[in-house]
Amino acid sequence: MPELGKVDREFFDEYIYPNLGAERDDVTLGPQHGVDFGVVDIGGQAVAMASDPVFVMPSLGFERAAWFAFHILMSDVAVSGLPPTHLSVDFNLPPEITNEEFRTVWETFDAEARDLGVSVVTGHTGRYAGCNYPMVGGATALSVGEFDDIVRPDGAQVGDRVVITKGPAIEATGLLSIQFESLMADAMDAEAIDAATGRFYDMSPVKDALTAAAAGPVTAMHDATECGIYGGLYEIARAAGVGIELETDRVPMQPGVAEACDFFGIDPWISISEGTLLATVSPEGVDDVLAALDAEDIPAADAGRVTDGSGLVVDGEPTDHPGVDPFWGTFEEYLGKLQG
Repeated sequence: MPELGKVDREFFDEYIYPNLGAERDDVTLGPQHGVDFGVVDIGGQAVAMASDPVFVMPSLGFERAAWFAFHILMSDVAVSGLPPTHLSVDFNLPPEITNEEFRTVWETFDAEARDLGVSVVTGHTGRYAGCNYPMVGGATALSVGEFDDIVRPDGAQVGDRVVITKGPAIEATGLLSIQFESLMADAMDAEAIDAATGRFYDMSPVKDALTAAAAGPVTAMHDATECGIYGGLYEIARAAGVGIELETDRVPMQPGVAEACDFFGIDPWISISEGTLLATVSPEGVDDVLAALDAEDIPAADAGRVTDGSGLVVDGEPTDHPGVDPFWGTFEEYLGKLQG
């Protein structure tokens, strides 16, 4: 059975990349595996765009689930350095969702969009047999701005420093701990559980990315989603044709993360971490970027450097892309325990 989660590079290269439709001169950044967004030139303005599933977990509560779903959709265009501006969203809803539950989802989307200055411009909504949580549709987010303000995903340069916000396994910790809190109670103390569930509202890198880009000079950004920090840094290095050296003892670790990952038996460094921003920064700008993040109460650290090698080196050891994120298998395993 194929692995759950995002497809790997081999699948992408064989099935997706050879079949990209017509070639157009206005596409200035097209699809690559592990790259968050594409860019189109519209009359001299840059339009960054990214598509993702609409991910709604009712067990989080519909307001909280909708907050997370919205920020997932915004995160990939935010790492372009351009503030998100527009959203197209398609809801393929399970038949059992009530009107009031959908109202909560959509009003939460509306509130978060207004806060970020994002306008919903088109979409589709319907209930359909066979549609199930948490994947209840898809959406495309846009960021419109100037080409000079774009932080390209392949822009890391030799000598840059590597800035990481929040640390590993933010999403894995937040989602697993809230979903399976009752199963954790016999093995973890209440304080550690509270700290782990408290990671939930860390699961957005939007403010991190926009803050870092405004402080500059940032050369590349990536959110540490599937396969976590190791996977994300490997993808930054591969996109730019450089190497990255990481010192793990310099990376912030948020309260509750280590304890939750130990309970669930997952490696925090290769586990999904929506909310964690990975950025390469010119050396002269590191202090300004870290100061700007600190002013927004976003934990961050200078934890590595870009080299003229290739791939990822962690604490002196060459490290391959993880390939498979443990989150999805763990989620299915513990869902079975909860239900059985």
